[in-house]
Amino acid sequence: MKKFEHLQGLVAPLDRANVDTDLIIPKQFLKSIKRTGFGPNLFDELRYLDEGYPGQDVSSRPLNPDFVLNQPRYRGAQVLLARRNFGCGSSREHAPWALDDFGFRVVIAPSFADIFYNNSFKNGILLITLDEETVERLFQETEASEGYRLDVDLERQQLTTPSGETITFEVDPFRKHCLLEGLDDIGLTLEQAGSIRDFEQRHRQAQPWLFRDA
Repeated sequence: MKKFEHLQGLVAPLDRANVDTDLIIPKQFLKSIKRTGFGPNLFDELRYLDEGYPGQDVSSRPLNPDFVLNQPRYRGAQVLLARRNFGCGSSREHAPWALDDFGFRVVIAPSFADIFYNNSFKNGILLITLDEETVERLFQETEASEGYRLDVDLERQQLTTPSGETITFEVDPFRKHCLLEGLDDIGLTLEQAGSIRDFEQRHRQAQPWLFRDA
């Protein structure tokens, strides 16, 4: 998993509440477990004017000019600004995979669905929960200023706006540690590789009959 320490990212505002995981990555694209390749179909129903299908070349599909991520000013955005209850719906891990594959490293919203919240951190995406008043102000500033970027400092748990305002945010210490070190569940297990090997050796010596065919 990629480490997350510090990011100065362009912000894209998705001004709608209750965005569910089927809107983030529609069900027809859930035919792979590779974790990559889902970016072109992120928000598929909103980004394109026709219906997409797995394996399709999206370069020839008509884009919806009214959708925020299709606007040139938000091209390359790494910070997604959203409304309350982002990521509700199913438990599909493909949702954070699609966000990550598209290029988003941070999502800011007043609230997130629990399973999506857990899945995102385990896939290297920082979710920041801020009160609705602050989120509304960030929406207004983002839409009013082209090229609006936020400086995201995970170590200090701070956002810095282009005007120099500092906004603090809370994050669970364990999740923070995992992001800073780039540790997913497998990485956390491998941190204990020495202890695991020691246990296996002791187990092999204590019960050798279990390993005769090994």
